[in-house]
Amino acid sequence: MPDDAWSPPSVLLTVDLVILTLRENRLHVLLVERGEEPFRGTLALPGGFLNHDGEEILDAAHRELSEETALTSGWVHLEQLAVYGSPGRDPRGRVVSVAHLAIAPGLPDPVAGTDATETAWIPADAVLSGEVALAFDHRRIAQDGIERARAKIEFSALATAFCGESFTIAELQQVYEAVWGTPLDTRNFYRKVQAAKGFIAPTGADRKATGGRPARLYRAGPNTVLFPPLIRPNTTGEDE
Repeated sequence: MPDDAWSPPSVLLTVDLVILTLRENRLHVLLVERGEEPFRGTLALPGGFLNHDGEEILDAAHRELSEETALTSGWVHLEQLAVYGSPGRDPRGRVVSVAHLAIAPGLPDPVAGTDATETAWIPADAVLSGEVALAFDHRRIAQDGIERARAKIEFSALATAFCGESFTIAELQQVYEAVWGTPLDTRNFYRKVQAAKGFIAPTGADRKATGGRPARLYRAGPNTVLFPPLIRPNTTGEDE
């Protein structure tokens, strides 16, 4: 076939965001109600097309984080998750999505942005179970983002991204329980956290407690890789 008989296919590029936070000790994912077709009125992950062909993908992810939700990236851990490009995933044509995972502590109630009518924090288990229907292939992307977070807190210090600047070990345990979706034995968890050198570091301050001993405050330590790792329990309710 002559070289001039081929032309590149028309492909559009979007960024989608799996934004996770803890609210009332439960893992939540941010969803928006689409204000435009396709899937108008259906919940979806925040995201959108590149502004122009010179926009960096990471810059587009930060921009969408701000435009769609009015959230700033200052306190948000943001990393590329995966690329989704199956034919037919978007009725507008061949659209490839570069999905990102974003995590931050105590994010506020969001404000709807440019092409969303409503935004809301939805419990992650409602998304995972299919109780909440999502547009496009966003349920799969959300599942992958949640599983990425669950896996990474075993071997990295990502769990501290769900915490504030300072936190107690009990609050860190709440992160693991919420993300993994299972209770953990307090003594066992304390021992494992202390054994992971450089995971957390004491701030030198305590938090006063009502009717009890003050709780020691910690901050994220210098190490981003946990050794030994904190392995997920094999059985719900058991911390092995």
